[in-house]
Amino acid sequence: MDISPSIGSLGSGFDTSFRNGNNSRRLETSVLNQGSPWPVSSSTTYGTNFGTIGSALTPQLSQALSDYDPEGYGWEQDPPSSRTSSEYPNESSRATGNMPRTQGRSHSQRRPPNRDEFDGPHQFLERPSTSSMATQEQELPPVPTNLYVQEQDDVLSQVNAALSRCAFDFVAKYQFPIPLEPDKRPVSTPGDREWTEWVYLLKRLATKRRIPARVLYNGQIKQLVTVLENSLEMRHAARNQSRPLKDDRNVLQLISAGLQVAKILMDADTMKFLDGLYARTEAIIHARRNNPGYHA
Repeated sequence: MDISPSIGSLGSGFDTSFRNGNNSRRLETSVLNQGSPWPVSSSTTYGTNFGTIGSALTPQLSQALSDYDPEGYGWEQDPPSSRTSSEYPNESSRATGNMPRTQGRSHSQRRPPNRDEFDGPHQFLERPSTSSMATQEQELPPVPTNLYVQEQDDVLSQVNAALSRCAFDFVAKYQFPIPLEPDKRPVSTPGDREWTEWVYLLKRLATKRRIPARVLYNGQIKQLVTVLENSLEMRHAARNQSRPLKDDRNVLQLISAGLQVAKILMDADTMKFLDGLYARTEAIIHARRNNPGYHA
């Protein structure tokens, strides 16, 4: 391979020019290698067009060699005052990105967890008069309670069992799906699920539009959830043995709520049973009211 003095080497002088848009940075550097047998120069231009490498010495380079400063390099660049920010978009964007964020940034309007809508704008009603409050705070009038605790438990348990059987027959008749749960056995009898569980199943079937309106009394699909929720106290009352004694009207109301469930599910047999239970219970209440020593 032929190596000529025109090839750049470690002992060559080089002239480098950087061009960027309308601005240019020109680097002219000449390096002399005392150990080289012949002077070598190279000229390289960086920019849109690459210049030649290994060109002969020019008058400019000769001048550069004579003016060579061994302490550093000679740079030719525009004065700082002539440079504008538009000519250096990357620098201006970096400068903008490094600026600190505005300290006056608005904070999130998210409400703290221990606050609710009552901590916001609200109003208070005018207090009632002293005489009105005194009348309201009198001792409550006695409500007739003629059924014994055991009698109440027996009535509510009968209502609960009748409604569980009603729901079981309804789901089986129309072949509604019952989701299988790993912690519960499959349903084979009405007692395999609590009444609250039957209510939950029927409510889910209704909200998921699995129950067509035609299978309900008068197509009352919107009223089904309300009727079911009104009967939920039945199971709580039957299982909570420490509950206070219910008054006569409350017991009759629970039987009536169960009667409405059987009606909307169009279960005539359950309706007849609950209607008869309501009539018998009401008869006992009236008899005991007239004769406190009466026992059914």
